[in-house]
Amino acid sequence: MDYLAIINQYYPQGSKVRDILLTHSESVTRKALQIVDKHPELKLDCTFIQEAAMLHDIGIIKCDAPGIQCFGTEPYIKHGIIGADMLRAAGYPKHARVCERHTGAGIALQDIIDQHLPLPHQDFLPETMEEQVICYADKFYSKTHLDRVRTPEQALKSLERFGKEGVKRFTRWMQLFE
Repeated sequence: MDYLAIINQYYPQGSKVRDILLTHSESVTRKALQIVDKHPELKLDCTFIQEAAMLHDIGIIKCDAPGIQCFGTEPYIKHGIIGADMLRAAGYPKHARVCERHTGAGIALQDIIDQHLPLPHQDFLPETMEEQVICYADKFYSKTHLDRVRTPEQALKSLERFGKEGVKRFTRWMQLFE
């Protein structure tokens, strides 16, 4: 798979949003691949992790998030399912699952209902170990502060708004991946 070819379809060369997407995705990919290297016992698919980590935020382009140069019409919370639709249309259903399941530490159906989130009423929880690694790695990097790396404590704090279950999942991942 040529993930840059997919990015090129939606993100023009030289655009600020492309730079933001690539910088963030490269940081997440590096962190995810460090976990792969550190934990050979998990038998993670390194190639898939690299591809999916580079594409996990492909859907931001269609969202209304001017702070990261995205001038679409959809709420930002939907960038994962938008990206999943884009990747399914391109023929990459496994990569699409990473897109739709990486927001927060995954989002459960009950949280969608309780918080009235504009998402389909279903669970969006990372299931495979590769999905979990990318979701975990993503929490250390923001698209608004590309030069910063969150501490595990800061990452946990950022998850509190998504509910207690996400905090518990992230805490389990900290124990597993660090």
